[in-house]
Amino acid sequence: MVRFGIVGTNWITERFLKAALQAEDFQLTAVYSRTEEKAKKFAGNYGVERTFTDLQTMAASGEIDAVYIASPNSLHAEQAIIFMKHNVHVLCEKPIASNIKELQTMIAAARENNVLLMEALKSTFMPNFLAVKENLHKIGQVRRYFASYCQYSSRYDAYRQGTVLNAFNPEFSNGSIMDIGIYCIYPLVALFGKPEEIKAAGYKLESGVDGEGSIVLKYPDMDAVIMYSKITNSSLPAEIQGEEGNIVIDKISTPEKVELHYRNGEKEDLTQDQLSDSMYYEAKEFIRLVQAGKTESDINSFANSMITMEIIEEARRQIGVVYPADRN
Repeated sequence: MVRFGIVGTNWITERFLKAALQAEDFQLTAVYSRTEEKAKKFAGNYGVERTFTDLQTMAASGEIDAVYIASPNSLHAEQAIIFMKHNVHVLCEKPIASNIKELQTMIAAARENNVLLMEALKSTFMPNFLAVKENLHKIGQVRRYFASYCQYSSRYDAYRQGTVLNAFNPEFSNGSIMDIGIYCIYPLVALFGKPEEIKAAGYKLESGVDGEGSIVLKYPDMDAVIMYSKITNSSLPAEIQGEEGNIVIDKISTPEKVELHYRNGEKEDLTQDQLSDSMYYEAKEFIRLVQAGKTESDINSFANSMITMEIIEEARRQIGVVYPADRN
């Protein structure tokens, strides 16, 4: 069994636990929250006895082998490094850090302490994304990757009424590209690597974060077009276009249906059976890596996380989004 602690008692943690508890060898043994009352209430829902309100104490307790971090983005690096210095493996919610500098320090800490560090970006581990990867050769020379993820945030209603919640607060390294744009960027990087050029545009809110944006990325033989938003909706699927056909993906963030359209008009359904609890696959892979003594994922690798962060940071620079974390 891999004994897990969790940092963050929010809805994403609930969703992660629902999925992870289906994985063999997952055991929840400790819960952290800033207040003891909240920690005990959350832990009680899962029959967990050990709670902590101090991260250093939790990391040094010897009661956990790994930790899932789902705190605000601006806290990821500091918290992950605390655990890695105590030889605790870290599964950190996306985006893994605020910027390139923070990610570099996290990777250095993982290597120095010989522990596993992995970004919890779920889609790249899902069967339907793997189906895309395995069948990509069938469409010939790829010429374009297109991905759109635009989802109106319920928190934007509060923003429009004058209340800036965490989702639109730069203090927490938040905003559209960090929250949902990454779902378009990471799969691109996993499939095609690092682009040669990046051109970004977007709408910057008065709070200082981006509400929506678009990125065009140039590769030697193809281009990529990405659209993301937290202030509008879109129903567009994602698509990879090749000279011999195209692959249509219903939702880039959580691929559930994948279809290959050949140039001659024939179609091939590539859809794979997968669990509705989509975070199961990242939890399963993380546990496998821990048990195998690995310190890096081949899929959500340090290189892929770093390239993704480089794209995000350059897009933010062009749009004019700066976080307090960038000044540290």
